Amino acid sequence: MNLSFDMTQTLFIAVILLLIGGFIKSKVKFLEKYCIPSPVVGGLIFSVLVLILRQTGIVTFVFDKTLQQFFMNLFFTACGFAASIALLKNGGKKVITFLGLAAALAFLQNVTSVGLSKVLNIEPMMALMTGSIPMTGGHGNAAAFAPLAEEMGYTGALSVAVAAATFGLVAGSIIGGPIANNLIIKKNLFNKELKEKSLENSRVQENVSGSTVTVSYGESTKESEDNLFNAKQLTKGFYLLFIGLGLGSILHIVFKILLPGVTLPIHVMGMLGGVIIRVVMDIKGFKVPSKEIDTIGNVSLGIFVSMAVYTMKLWELAELALPLIILLIAQVVLVILFVRFITFYVMGKDYDSAMMVAGHVGFSMGATPVSMANMKSVSDKYAYSKLAFFVVPIIGGLFSNFTNAAIITFFMNYVK
Repeated sequence: MNLSFDMTQTLFIAVILLLIGGFIKSKVKFLEKYCIPSPVVGGLIFSVLVLILRQTGIVTFVFDKTLQQFFMNLFFTACGFAASIALLKNGGKKVITFLGLAAALAFLQNVTSVGLSKVLNIEPMMALMTGSIPMTGGHGNAAAFAPLAEEMGYTGALSVAVAAATFGLVAGSIIGGPIANNLIIKKNLFNKELKEKSLENSRVQENVSGSTVTVSYGESTKESEDNLFNAKQLTKGFYLLFIGLGLGSILHIVFKILLPGVTLPIHVMGMLGGVIIRVVMDIKGFKVPSKEIDTIGNVSLGIFVSMAVYTMKLWELAELALPLIILLIAQVVLVILFVRFITFYVMGKDYDSAMMVAGHVGFSMGATPVSMANMKSVSDKYAYSKLAFFVVPIIGGLFSNFTNAAIITFFMNYVK
């Protein structure tokens, strides 16, 4: 028996599973600790149920994933709007250097996966689904790029990419802190001066957030009003996103004409559309509704990842089980060697560098929240690193999305 769901019903299930995943995550410490995304939790449970029902011959599900593409494009367009000129300038040379390292590791992740495909005798495109698409890119890029491979005829690409992204999240959470901890101890990077500075920062934060600080009623009210969402700004955010999305679609057509032999994902063009509008608004001095756009982007991300995960065809993973394990282990080894012997030394061989190593592991194997969790665990034991907590989120959460998208596009065109 087949059960078919239209696009509205498919969206309904995605949101319900997203909420269920969030509830389960709040109750299971393991999921919270390792920053497993809520849509992945709910989606995987449902996809396993679908697998069981299919394999037992009870029922087969058919979903209309039309809206998955829309929400994916909306999310990446929102990412584009976050790319302000001032953000990169404020970071200085460290931001540029760390961005170069992030791009280099993403490139090597793809070289590793494609190179091993010949040894393992599997399709290079399928092996690429364990490279920087799910590792540096996380579930977002897995859900965005893998369908392109499936459209080319590589069945099961999405299932492989999402499975690799989930593995990366857990592995990145486990190894990031210990690597940084080992560097700090072995290189004797933590000293009395750092400890005193950390305590001073803690006291400052406590004074700022404590109840002893007094502000006038007018200032307090103004701050509260600024933190509230404004209906006009939210509406403006939606309009800007749709304009950016439309501009990206036009650019996609133009690039297809100019570069007929190159595959340029539509969501990357949407991101470029967002960047263009953001830069123009910054130059002209127009206010960008950043909070509202970020919120719309986050909602879109949750929906499209949930939809991508719960509609996975897990039965397509069976024949790739052993090669997939080998490819993922190779990615872990690559990341450990790269951050330990390249990231650490290039970023300065000091305490801040060790902290950035923990962060680099996090987003090169999953997501920026893993980076932040890794660095927080290290800082809780030793000292806070202002530089690391500034540089890593900017690169991992924003600019590496652009470099990684370009690298992925190059490799997908190379192996197809």
